[in-house]
Amino acid sequence: MGLKPLSLQSWLEVDGDFHTQLILKAKLLSQCHDAVFAAIPGTQLAQKESLTLIVNYLLTHFPSIYQLTKDRRESLYNLKTQQTWQLTDAKIAPLDLAARLVQEDLCLMQPSVEGYRLAAASVCFPLRWRLQEKVGQPMRKIHQRVPEYPERLKCSVDNMFERLKVSSPGLRFNWTIVDSPELRLLQNKQMTEFNAAITAENAGERLWLRVERQTLRRLPASHNILFTIRTFVYPLWQVTQQLDAAADLLKAIAVLKPEMQVYKNLLPFRQALMGYLTSCIKSTTQTKLLTKTTQ
Repeated sequence: MGLKPLSLQSWLEVDGDFHTQLILKAKLLSQCHDAVFAAIPGTQLAQKESLTLIVNYLLTHFPSIYQLTKDRRESLYNLKTQQTWQLTDAKIAPLDLAARLVQEDLCLMQPSVEGYRLAAASVCFPLRWRLQEKVGQPMRKIHQRVPEYPERLKCSVDNMFERLKVSSPGLRFNWTIVDSPELRLLQNKQMTEFNAAITAENAGERLWLRVERQTLRRLPASHNILFTIRTFVYPLWQVTQQLDAAADLLKAIAVLKPEMQVYKNLLPFRQALMGYLTSCIKSTTQTKLLTKTTQ
């Protein structure tokens, strides 16, 4: 799974897209709330625990952005977006409110007789999945389309969830190549039809590297797990400007099994992508040789 220890000091992040993404979240929650937020009964206490944990973290680590105000009802003020949130507002679910404060999407994983299940979530930026189809489902059903999940990954995931300690959160990254820069990506999964519009010549402008920074943190009181997803989208041409990035990406794609390439939706443009990366590597090699020659 590639899970690594995470320092609590680095749990949540704020970057240059903070204002834009929080405003986009607010818009989505206003226009299509039921598609973005969902919760099953019995999660209220764990949601409140999540909200309290996140608010305390933000006040501690980002005091120049978040301020707590004291009036008749305790509220949190965001200086960057100029939003004020009543922390005790009974009209909004606690996890819903928590997700409006940060760039991360939030998923609450609850122990059940079938293993951990998705009990509540605010997901504004999904990668080709719909929250309403997953909420209330156990991990094995949520990931049933992931290649080799039942045979190889299920036990590892279950054991990892069981062993996760309050004091030891985890961090992992997930990546794919997509043909859209949209954060809220609802295209069908496992598309295989060839896309002739994307070629080796224009792949750098027509494709994006999408990376999810995922954290897992055990809640001390409810023992639920708060799963956060922070999504980054980079133009492929920008990525390949980094030293050895094209070669590393080419190797990573080459070792993917065919079924995983289908799962990641790479088949419609795989040939063009590989051609583009190969040309980037050749160009870099020629530049290095030229540099050595002129030195």
